[in-house]
Amino acid sequence: QVQLVESGGGLVQAGGSLRLSCAASGRTFSSYAMGWFRQAPGKEREFVAAISWSGGSTYYADSVKGRFTISRDNAKNTVYLQMNSLKPEDTAVYYCAANLIGRYFQLQYRYDYWGQGTQVTVSS
Repeated sequence: QVQLVESGGGLVQAGGSLRLSCAASGRTFSSYAMGWFRQAPGKEREFVAAISWSGGSTYYADSVKGRFTISRDNAKNTVYLQMNSLKPEDTAVYYCAANLIGRYFQLQYRYDYWGQGTQVTVSS
């Protein structure tokens, strides 16, 4: 069992930056690939970024490529999402999730555990 707790959300002006953190419980964190998803009001939840269990491979949605960076620290059981050059359309609840299979990162049903989410609001 893995429990995930996101933090770091908040209100920021367009062009600003935020860093989200996702702290995981359990000793098997390094066995999981990790992903970030987001859900804007009135829209379906969508893939944002993912990172392999080792941190050696990362994947991004086209909409955030070049602006967001996913990373992880297995010693701290934490995954991060650094978000730069934020836009109003990045406003959403951001969720982290754990993927045991280590592939199919864009598919929500391939993730085994989910956090409760953290709100990110970007003002224009």
